[in-house]
Amino acid sequence: MTAPSVTPTQIRRALLLREEIALLDVRHEAAFATGHPLFAANMAADRIELEADIRLPRKNVPIVLYDAGEGLVAQAAARLGGLGYTEVRQLDGGLQAWRSAGYELFQDVNSYAKAFGELVEHRKHTPSLPADDVAALIESGADIAILDVRRPDEYATMNIPGSVSVPGAELVLRAAAVAPNPHTTIIVNCAGRTRSIIGTQSLINAGLPNRVVALRNGTIGWTLATHALEHGANRRGDIGPFDGADENARDVAYRAGVRRLSLEDASALQADARRTLYRFDVRTREEYTAGHIPGFRHYPGGQLVQEIDMAVPVRGARILLTDDRGVRADMTASWLAQMGWETYVLDGGYAGALEATPPRDLPKPDPAHRYRRPYEGTNIDTAAMQAYLDWEYGLVEQLRRDGTHGFFVI
Repeated sequence: MTAPSVTPTQIRRALLLREEIALLDVRHEAAFATGHPLFAANMAADRIELEADIRLPRKNVPIVLYDAGEGLVAQAAARLGGLGYTEVRQLDGGLQAWRSAGYELFQDVNSYAKAFGELVEHRKHTPSLPADDVAALIESGADIAILDVRRPDEYATMNIPGSVSVPGAELVLRAAAVAPNPHTTIIVNCAGRTRSIIGTQSLINAGLPNRVVALRNGTIGWTLATHALEHGANRRGDIGPFDGADENARDVAYRAGVRRLSLEDASALQADARRTLYRFDVRTREEYTAGHIPGFRHYPGGQLVQEIDMAVPVRGARILLTDDRGVRADMTASWLAQMGWETYVLDGGYAGALEATPPRDLPKPDPAHRYRRPYEGTNIDTAAMQAYLDWEYGLVEQLRRDGTHGFFVI
């Protein structure tokens, strides 16, 4: 199938005007990570039947496909056409044309979430401590609590000794239960930088009374400083919000421009066939499985912020979040709004009929096609770790050169 062409200039214009567009890189993830436009999303041609219906919910959304000369676009266009997608285009000249136009290429995966995290630290001066300082605090028995904001499986693989698993969006809901003494210093860590920056700033924004700092460079920084990691831990933070957490989280979302919707309002949003709407339940997997509002996909809030390009490949779409406690949806929405998304939080909805089904998980890609993150697993080349950090340090300047992001920081 030969799809009509659009130019790099037309795509850039759509991004600047916040028009809906799904700019899809149809190579495998490992190739995608070598370089792509900032708001491109990866959907390999041979995975379209697996992913398209959940990641591209509106059949007439504008889609633009590209590769780097591998000849995958025609196959991808035919597959999307066979699934009923009607507005499929291709990037005229492919990735080389984007480069030749003088536009930026971003490496790695989840690139614009990582770039946003760097911008947050740059603008807010989010406090952090290097690995040696944190190790010294642990050794001295200082009054600290280390909160690991990664997915539980990442935490179980390797973690900072003594840390507790509190995935990102759970922080405002659970930090006070882990550290009930307001004089305890809370140290937030992830594998690298983004989730610890966002997690630390979340607690600061929400007004937690404790001193909060990030572990600078996460488990990568810990490993480069030659400190030992713990393996197989299963400590979990309990629910126990601090006084005022609910109100503060709602205020943070309000300041970011998040709007709240009743069920009736949400139904009207869903009925608007001219716009793409993504609906996410940002609670834990266990809570979602026990009972969720029909039509909402499970995506834990911290991971949704980190993996927004995977969860929401249609730039310019609307996002509606739900959470029976409100705090997690408010904090998650506050970050998505700052990343330029039209974001809403649903008020209520849990008094009606709920579905008790597990989340629908997309099949994992062939390991041979997957990009190996420099921060995952336990057998990583230290040179690759350092190169990864150096790349992240340069993202704020690359955002400036690219000029399409539209991010703001409250």
